[in-house]
Amino acid sequence: MEELGAYVCTQLENVGIKTVLSGGSCVEIYSHGKYTSDDLDLINRYNAKESELTQVMVGLGFKEYNRYYIHDDTKYFIEFPRGPLGVGDAPVQEVTSREHDTGILRLLTPTDCIKDRLAAYYYWRDEQSLEQAVWVARSNDFDMEAVKTWSQAENEMSKFEVFKKRVEGQYRCTMS
Repeated sequence: MEELGAYVCTQLENVGIKTVLSGGSCVEIYSHGKYTSDDLDLINRYNAKESELTQVMVGLGFKEYNRYYIHDDTKYFIEFPRGPLGVGDAPVQEVTSREHDTGILRLLTPTDCIKDRLAAYYYWRDEQSLEQAVWVARSNDFDMEAVKTWSQAENEMSKFEVFKKRVEGQYRCTMS
């Protein structure tokens, strides 16, 4: 999955289209496979035209199906949610990258991946997303204070406390 994401990100970036991996695929990476996803959500950071995305994806051998791109050689399908890149009401300021033989994958940081999952928990009471946030927190260095500050801005401190208690004593984090 990472290699495919790196390939697509790099091919798009080569023509000036900036994308960042988010969603369940980030959880898969940061949870070391505890969660798995069949799709790659590549956020179209600067809202490149759909026709430009389609041209590149068709050139890579993908077919457009509804709002997804599929390829006969992979089980994964790719979606391009529109930007801007954000978690809840907050824009994402920093992305990270992973280099592969197929290219460079740009993705959310572990901290923003946690916020992304918590947003689903906060707004839709999605318990599975809370569990995914905990898995990412337990497996990665992240900034708990940034998650707390973001949660305050989202007016979700009671749900943040649920998250914090689930990971307390079992997480590695940095405090700013």
